[in-house]
Amino acid sequence: MNKGVQKIYAEAAYTYEMINHLLTFWLDILWRRKTSQIALRIGGIKWLDVCSGTGEMATNLREVSNSKTVVTSADFSLPMLRIGKSKPTSDGIHFTLADAGALPFADDSFDLITISYATRNLNPNRAKMIEYLKEFHRILRPGGTFINLETSQPDSLMIRNLYHLYVRMAVRRIGQFISGSKTGYNYLSYTVPRFYNPFEFANVLKEAGFSDVRLKRMLFGAFAIHQAKA
Repeated sequence: MNKGVQKIYAEAAYTYEMINHLLTFWLDILWRRKTSQIALRIGGIKWLDVCSGTGEMATNLREVSNSKTVVTSADFSLPMLRIGKSKPTSDGIHFTLADAGALPFADDSFDLITISYATRNLNPNRAKMIEYLKEFHRILRPGGTFINLETSQPDSLMIRNLYHLYVRMAVRRIGQFISGSKTGYNYLSYTVPRFYNPFEFANVLKEAGFSDVRLKRMLFGAFAIHQAKA
């Protein structure tokens, strides 16, 4: 990711979790738990949460995994990682400073990769997005699973317009007020309405080399979980 996005996450680090919970009415917690339950059903012993931020998803993975499973939390923001490592729930999680576009792991390293609420910030360009997804594919073992939890686009034009209005008004203003980061929440509110609808993103995953793509939509399609095989 570019240095500008890195700066945004550094500015927002200390209030990031609280704002996410508030703006989603705490549903982001529920959906991370749903994602971790999918991981539990898939199994494997090496799991990676990429663009992990303060490690919320990694914590969920650690809670559902067995004692043999190694959970790694990777993010390019040192302030975010420091918050994650300082949590009492961080025991057993390996934290790694890493850029999602050039991950410091060998080919075929992981059985499972998750990412939550970060994919839309990787790059708005389709070709660049595919490059990131190919990097995730590279470090997955053959048959390994990629799980993507992200905002999406409702089918209904009325609901979609209301959703985008909420993002412009509430996400930007509340995020800026609590975090003090005007640039950060301008950017984050900008990315939500411009991310793919769930079927478009499924096609992007296929273009990146993934197969058996499945999706689950939530909250009238405003959020989605994609599951795909390497």
